[in-house]
Amino acid sequence: MNGAHTPAAHTPAAHARTVHTRITGVTAHLPERTLTTAQLEDRIAADNPGLDFPRGLIAKYSGVQRRHVAAATQRPSDLAVTAAGKLLKRTGTDPARIDLLLYAGLSLDFVEPATAHLVACELGMNCPVFETRNACNSVCNAIEAADAFIAAGRYRTVLIVSGETGTRTMPRVLDGEAAFTDAVASYTVSDAGVALLLEAGEEPGLLTHHTLARSSAWPAATVPIVYRDGDIRIGSFTVDGTRLAQAFITIERDTFTGVLTGMGLAWDDLAAVCMHQASLDSTWRFCEYFGVPKDKVVVTIADHGNVATASLPLQLAQATAAGRVRAGDLVALIGLASGVSVSFMVLRW
Repeated sequence: MNGAHTPAAHTPAAHARTVHTRITGVTAHLPERTLTTAQLEDRIAADNPGLDFPRGLIAKYSGVQRRHVAAATQRPSDLAVTAAGKLLKRTGTDPARIDLLLYAGLSLDFVEPATAHLVACELGMNCPVFETRNACNSVCNAIEAADAFIAAGRYRTVLIVSGETGTRTMPRVLDGEAAFTDAVASYTVSDAGVALLLEAGEEPGLLTHHTLARSSAWPAATVPIVYRDGDIRIGSFTVDGTRLAQAFITIERDTFTGVLTGMGLAWDDLAAVCMHQASLDSTWRFCEYFGVPKDKVVVTIADHGNVATASLPLQLAQATAAGRVRAGDLVALIGLASGVSVSFMVLRW
């Protein structure tokens, strides 16, 4: 472990000039083992002899053809640590330089202590840690929190990590065809680890961020904690698609376009749009509703499934690795989460 951690200094000189937040690195780790939708349907049939369920419904509903599956021995923190380790090595960042670590995953190793502590320990860090959890917008909220800390001069270097093992919530034994239909959303999830490095800089990086919520719609998409006969377990991911869609369309159509216009920008000025993807069909419907050009969207749902909080970092990592996003380019991050909540960020890479 490192020695005592020294947070960013607070000096009059430091506050005399504007400090900006820049995302200086992003990495995604995808488990090597994959499970195609056809293979998953074979497993469902084997686990439920005699169950007459509609094959092809999962792919039709979601567009997911394949998902990543973590090894049985891998914890959410392991996936986050692997992604973070790659990022620190690639950027040449000494773990001792990290002032704050934020864990933004929905999947947890423990209820107590915070999974953030396990990640920090494995990485050899001795900095403050805490977690942000707000469904699939957790990473966006972590970025927003990090930006506030950096702007205030509290911290200069923040590491945001997430590890998702959502495939472990997929139900194995089903009580009839109706139970299968209710669980279809659970079969779209995938496992991943991601990490983002945010640092204070003199040039603007994170240009704007806007968040809003329609919390009365929280029952539309849930993963419940089930208490039964003294036992506690995590329930299946269920979605009322109609109610969820109705909640999102209460948001003004020009929400994103209006932000860009206010910045003197248009969609054509962006190199890419990273948008959370729970299904391919809903992604295109959101694009149509909010006026997002489809050709700007980095699509990952088909080959990598719904990776929950890892969705936007995964897309950003793939876009930069492919050269689609280069230094100086503008990128939008659009978070869409159950609850429901929406995030919109514009950054310069």
